[in-house]
Amino acid sequence: MSHSVHIKLIPLHRNQNIIPFIMKCISILALGLALSLSTWADDQKDEKTKVDYHPEVHGTVRGKYEYQPEINSGRFQVRNARVSIEGKVAPVVAYKAEIDLSDEGQIKMLDAYTQITPLKNFDFTIGQMRVPFTIDAHRSPHQQYFANRSFIAKQVGNVRDVGATLEYTVDCALPIILQGGVFNGSGLTNQADFWTKHINYSVKMQFTLPKDFHLVLSTQKIKPEHVSINMYDAGVNYQAGRWMVEAEYLYKHYNHNAFQDVNAFDGFVCYDLPLKKVFHKISFLGRFDYMSDHSDGTSDENGALKLTDAERKRITAGITLSIAKPFISDLRLNYEKYFYRAGATPLPSERDKFVVEVMTRF
Repeated sequence: MSHSVHIKLIPLHRNQNIIPFIMKCISILALGLALSLSTWADDQKDEKTKVDYHPEVHGTVRGKYEYQPEINSGRFQVRNARVSIEGKVAPVVAYKAEIDLSDEGQIKMLDAYTQITPLKNFDFTIGQMRVPFTIDAHRSPHQQYFANRSFIAKQVGNVRDVGATLEYTVDCALPIILQGGVFNGSGLTNQADFWTKHINYSVKMQFTLPKDFHLVLSTQKIKPEHVSINMYDAGVNYQAGRWMVEAEYLYKHYNHNAFQDVNAFDGFVCYDLPLKKVFHKISFLGRFDYMSDHSDGTSDENGALKLTDAERKRITAGITLSIAKPFISDLRLNYEKYFYRAGATPLPSERDKFVVEVMTRF
């Protein structure tokens, strides 16, 4: 809707009464203002009709059973009971709040942020969130291909923190997503009295290449206690028809040689076979991942960084039956075979095991 207002200049003669002249000018200005406000209101109404302000509620429930033949013991576990709410309060303002009601039996507040999009393809986010780093660590539970995460996603590159990020998508023949952020380094549960002069940072670049290749490069600096840690990650993902192949490498360096550098690798392949009855599809998966001796940056009683995860290799074979659409309701059947160096003491949950998991996303 558009309006035009024509203002006629009225000559003021010396003997003309000034009051009627002023009143006439005010009337013309009021009419113009009213028409302008009407146009603005119509534009706002049109804008609001394009945006859905209803909040969206999502959730993920993962229940599983694990059996370790070495000790002839098993356990049931609720790995996740995650619920999130997200939406918009204005065309350029979005929000998300996510909580896990049972992360291995514990309640954890996860995402809690506001995102502002002042320009096309440009986002500013502030709050607590998954730090933009790696491929596999950034997957939500319903997007995982295996029942248990890779070493990169669980031990070496798993970071959530409180801070702010900028994201920009370059629209071109081969789209590029650039992300960068600064963070406290306090984690999610140590915010109230945490003051620091050492801000952590993370930078991530995602490239879409020809023939369905995706390249991800990222780096991150953290300081859990008194030692700064720098991490560098490179990964590639390739999809062709029913096949999906992914490989990712992470290098972790501790300043002042406080701990030996860590090398971690994750590579897997997935083949999908469509089904017509009961199940939507069946996926055949194989994975190899590796991690050298690893410290999460915490210290022992002497102030030295302690070993939190012993060096290990793992081969995982799996079958996933998609009951509904993929990543909506999946039955995951996995077998994990671990390899440790002589003399290493595996953690109770890091041994050879069979895993049966049902994941449902709503």
